[in-house]
Amino acid sequence: MTLRWFAEHAWPADATAPVGDVLIEAEAGRITSVTAGATAPAEAVRLPGLTLPGLANAHSHAFHRALRGRTHGGRGDFWSWRDRMYEVATRLDPDTYLALARAAYAEMALAGITCVGEFHYLHHGPDGVPYADPNAMGGSLVEAAAQAGVRLTLLDTLYLTAGVDGTPLTGTQRRFSDGDVDGWSARHDALRARPHARIGAALHSVRAVPADVMATFAYRNEGVPLHLHLSEQRAENAACLDRHGHTPTELLADFGVLGPMTTAVHATHLTDADIALLGRTGTGVCLCPTTERDLADGIGPGRALADAGSPLSLGSDSHAVVDLFEEARAVELDERLRTERRGHFTAAELLHAATAAGHAALGWPDAGRIAVGARADLVTVALDGVRTAGVPPVGALFAATAADVTHVVVDGRPVVRDGRHVSVDVATELRDAIGAVTGC
Repeated sequence: MTLRWFAEHAWPADATAPVGDVLIEAEAGRITSVTAGATAPAEAVRLPGLTLPGLANAHSHAFHRALRGRTHGGRGDFWSWRDRMYEVATRLDPDTYLALARAAYAEMALAGITCVGEFHYLHHGPDGVPYADPNAMGGSLVEAAAQAGVRLTLLDTLYLTAGVDGTPLTGTQRRFSDGDVDGWSARHDALRARPHARIGAALHSVRAVPADVMATFAYRNEGVPLHLHLSEQRAENAACLDRHGHTPTELLADFGVLGPMTTAVHATHLTDADIALLGRTGTGVCLCPTTERDLADGIGPGRALADAGSPLSLGSDSHAVVDLFEEARAVELDERLRTERRGHFTAAELLHAATAAGHAALGWPDAGRIAVGARADLVTVALDGVRTAGVPPVGALFAATAADVTHVVVDGRPVVRDGRHVSVDVATELRDAIGAVTGC
């Protein structure tokens, strides 16, 4: 069966800017033709506004959604915020996690996100004892994505120590650990992909994974998406230098962790040598500007990383904000703040980071483009709302927000129509799921 959409404006993969009157046809979830300057067939679904490829959220911690608006009392820093995060992590079980993640992923769908990379380390029970199904928590995330109508890459995470010095895990952190890399591999290898879900791997950070197992971990996960937190905090860099005499980037390179299948998240506090090393190895970097802003982490060297050869993708991370338009333009605007100059990234570069680059980082290289053969993921943004009225289509990346998304199609299936999720009452489910794990 051929599906047809007629977009008032669309941004095809072969165009440097949006074009008008675009007929998009698809069969079996794949785009079969893209025709600009077309006449609308009577049976085509009309998409007024600007239609973009599906957005990719390359870095998510779904349970952090329960923290939104709850961590701003007092000054604090990343580490005090982390204590609040652990309080929520303690209360989750497979059922409450399914409900919270389903609502969080449905919120992402409303924002135009068609695929999410879930950096998953909440593996076991509150006391660290595995559930009867050791992958019950990961299974909840896979099912939540299916119910929300988005694709998922489950970045199942190795997490073994509390610090670079090998300090043992205590308290809530015991939920994160499989004891050693062999225990992690045994559980990870039992995970099964589904049509909407792929299985990747993650090395939490240099503080959570001992150096002597990094090479083994990298070897066992060769050829799959491998993500890691990198240099988010200066304290982590200092601890790594003190322990190993190398920056985190240098340490990871020494053990073969970097490369084209690897994505470093944050990469905020880097030396010039780190930037060159990431670029030379083709390691991707996922920037999460709204979280880095919220946690007072700092501003990463986005332009320098891109110039060095690192593909840039975007993530909502802690979900203080779920808006890939905001993440995309923040990459440019943060550079302006840091350099006191404008014009670091074009709209096309920012769109690529929010779409094709993010999908590729998550192991879906056939998504994120309006092109023949690509997955039929479409996101339509209104151009007649209060934020976008009078804005030319190419300017939507700098004007629109998630609230301007009106229609979302994932693999040819409508997930959002007229600004509403087709199957999830998102606000109600968020309220109920967050209440179940916070008690208020």
